[in-house]
Amino acid sequence: MPRTLNVVTIPPPPATPRDELFDTWHGERVPDPYRWLEDDASERVRDWTDLQNVRTRAVLDALPQRATLARRLRELLSVGLLSTPRPVAGHVFHTRREGEQKQAVLYVRDAIDSPDRALVDPNAIDASGLVTLDWYYPSHDARYVAYGLSRGGDERSTLHVVETDSGKELGDRIPHTQHSTIAWVHTGFYYTVHPAPGSVPAGDENYFRRVRFHHLGDDPTKDVLVFGDSRPKEDILLVATSPNGRWVLFTAMKGWARSDLYVMDREHPGRGFAIVMEGLDAIAEGAPYDDGRLWLRTNLDAPNYRIVSAWCEEPAASRWRTVIPEGDHVIQGFDRTRDRVAVLRLVRATSRLATYDLKGSDERVIDLPSLGAIEFVQGEAASDRVGYTFQSFTQPPIAFVADAKTGQQDELVRLPMPPRLDPRRVAVEQTTYRSPDGTEVSMFLVHRNDVRPTGEVPTLLTGYGGFNISRTPAYFPGAAAWVEAGGLFALPNLRGGGEYGERWHRAGMLANKQNVFDDFHAAAEALVSGGWTRPDRLAISGGSNGGLLVGAALTQRPELFAAVCCAVPLLDMLRYQNFRIARFWIAEYGSAEDADQFKWLCRYSPYHNVRAGMRYPPVLFTTAEGDSRVDPMHARKMAALLQAQSEDPASVVLLRVDRDAGHGIGKPLDKQVDDLADQYAFIAWRTSLGMDGPAMLGQG
Repeated sequence: MPRTLNVVTIPPPPATPRDELFDTWHGERVPDPYRWLEDDASERVRDWTDLQNVRTRAVLDALPQRATLARRLRELLSVGLLSTPRPVAGHVFHTRREGEQKQAVLYVRDAIDSPDRALVDPNAIDASGLVTLDWYYPSHDARYVAYGLSRGGDERSTLHVVETDSGKELGDRIPHTQHSTIAWVHTGFYYTVHPAPGSVPAGDENYFRRVRFHHLGDDPTKDVLVFGDSRPKEDILLVATSPNGRWVLFTAMKGWARSDLYVMDREHPGRGFAIVMEGLDAIAEGAPYDDGRLWLRTNLDAPNYRIVSAWCEEPAASRWRTVIPEGDHVIQGFDRTRDRVAVLRLVRATSRLATYDLKGSDERVIDLPSLGAIEFVQGEAASDRVGYTFQSFTQPPIAFVADAKTGQQDELVRLPMPPRLDPRRVAVEQTTYRSPDGTEVSMFLVHRNDVRPTGEVPTLLTGYGGFNISRTPAYFPGAAAWVEAGGLFALPNLRGGGEYGERWHRAGMLANKQNVFDDFHAAAEALVSGGWTRPDRLAISGGSNGGLLVGAALTQRPELFAAVCCAVPLLDMLRYQNFRIARFWIAEYGSAEDADQFKWLCRYSPYHNVRAGMRYPPVLFTTAEGDSRVDPMHARKMAALLQAQSEDPASVVLLRVDRDAGHGIGKPLDKQVDDLADQYAFIAWRTSLGMDGPAMLGQG
């Protein structure tokens, strides 16, 4: 019979057959009772998924908070999206989604003070909003733009080319260019591309990324393979060129901790590739310039990174000259202009921006509106203009173009403040707590000014902790809705991220991954001991690698949490490498194919650490069948296992599967509203936000 919890009727989960299937990993017998849920194409799996979705909708649609949250989330999301502006040859390019637009549009300005002109509008291509602009690369003279379009969030782009001045589409079409990088020369461009399905074993079309060269107007099937032919299939290849087209930089990333780099001189192709860095336990990234110099950001001998330069003809690491030395604060990114270097740093996970001359002197600080975040900077090689976009927890993105010599800023685009969001009523704090091994971890706390540590504040704790990715103060519409309603939003800077340099990253990868989970558990404990909340008012959420994070928290410390929202997650860490693009991540997680790595993966793999009879908190799993990154099998198998194993009568395990979406990139506005409304209504329900106590929806 259905059970009732807080006036919400919860139907029983659909029947899920359990198979007595076991794998033997390095002599250890490991059960996998829901292997059959890995089969995307199976009618049996589709029927089961339909039943799960019907049940999930019956619960979530009945939540009294959902309608209110959906209306507010639409307002908060409708301010739009805004990318970093790219100044190129006197033009400025950027992407922006406004109001009720479903997808972001690529705009160009012919000058800073000129009006925006729509160059590529996915909304005009597909009224349903399922076509997404994935990436774009203007040519160095701004005459053309190469860009990628995909459908349904799958990121499997097809490359197109448009003429900037006329808006005329060229006939060039190149498929299989997901996550592509493009490097222009005068007659065409280098580009990264994946193999066509059928040309490699099934599944390997997600790997074997290679660099080819395309002459505009030529048949792309005749494009010449330039780089990568003999490299491992898991290498992530990138390419960049100098504006004059002479120098080409090829990069092969081996995960997020090592890279090999090579330079080619197009005026002397017979010389082959000159080694910049190869076989070293470090990364470097950058580009060549017309003066024949290569500029790189690297953590080689500098865990907090430094900026180096070298002649393209003698680019080896032994010949590098340090221009901006390593300091106490992480160099997050940089770009070069004609006469300056723009350097982006992180200071306690907030951004600082300054420029220097080409000798690393004459520092000019560029003032930012407040403490907040810049994702990256984009310099113009032919001038000294620098583009960047600033945002914070209480400020939607603002795009600027600054003069690198003077520091003078021109505001390009400012997304509007949503109605009734008053930054003066929101407090943003940064605190520090200790992880079990004594490591100090910083954490952002966001709440209304009138919300105090009462021990009963509904709290949402989220995090990421991986792949050298930094979690900084960004405009999160869901967090804004949560805070307005009286909740506390907490974001710790977990190990595995890039906030505190490469040592911080490596302290949370491979055999050290448990540090990330320990940091997260300690954050929850700090919120409780600090008097903010208690476990029955504390929810956690995370997506992708953050989904793994909350999955591990769910299985390791179930008593700490009132609810878990686990989005597009990795959860079966013994078989994850067999699906989608996951072999790229072996350098970060390891693989059960290795006996030593199997041991640590098995210790924390959420799917393999669910215990029968344990009282687990309520969980909402969300995933999408178009996800080309993380296979939805993770969420399906974990939901089935928890539905069968948990004996908590107050718990519920829901699975939400979107049929026309992917990992989250390019999700149209309506789908964003529905997805976030489901997630936030679920955690509001389970933490009593807006139901009793001091927090009432609508007060914000």
